[in-house]
Amino acid sequence: MSGPSIRLVPLGEQHVPALSRALEDGEIVRNTRVPEPPPPGFAATWLARYEEGRRTGEREAFAVESKSGEFLGVALSPKIERETQTAELGYVVVPDARGRGVASEALRQLTEWAFEELGMIRLELVIAVHNEPSKAVARRCGYEREGVLRSVYFKQARREDVEIWSRIAEDA
Repeated sequence: MSGPSIRLVPLGEQHVPALSRALEDGEIVRNTRVPEPPPPGFAATWLARYEEGRRTGEREAFAVESKSGEFLGVALSPKIERETQTAELGYVVVPDARGRGVASEALRQLTEWAFEELGMIRLELVIAVHNEPSKAVARRCGYEREGVLRSVYFKQARREDVEIWSRIAEDA
């Protein structure tokens, strides 16, 4: 069974307005490393950081779009370690696109990209312990929960636990 008809396209300047709107969603901000509240111009700053990472090969970001070009979220790799062939992946979906399989399909495509295009052996997801929808996406995409990293997530002077999920090339 295939997921919704989406595509991943390199995140670019044209996505900044939609990304800025997405960052107004409390769930996205709460479950990501985005500062609370996002500072003015954060989407453009974030894009610049990922564009630099694209140039160095250390990170990548894609816009998740419908086939008609509607912005549905982002799928990204905030950390690509070529020497160890390990990458961290992540995904966020705008509120209107939730509950339709968009996150699962975005992660499926991102996982395929990391294994096939980058030649990664280990993929990791770092998920807030309270983020049940994200854990369900990870499970659907063949990721395994490895455990809890206690008090590792630091944001706005508070610490939270996260779960580490992984998938390795042999799992495919």
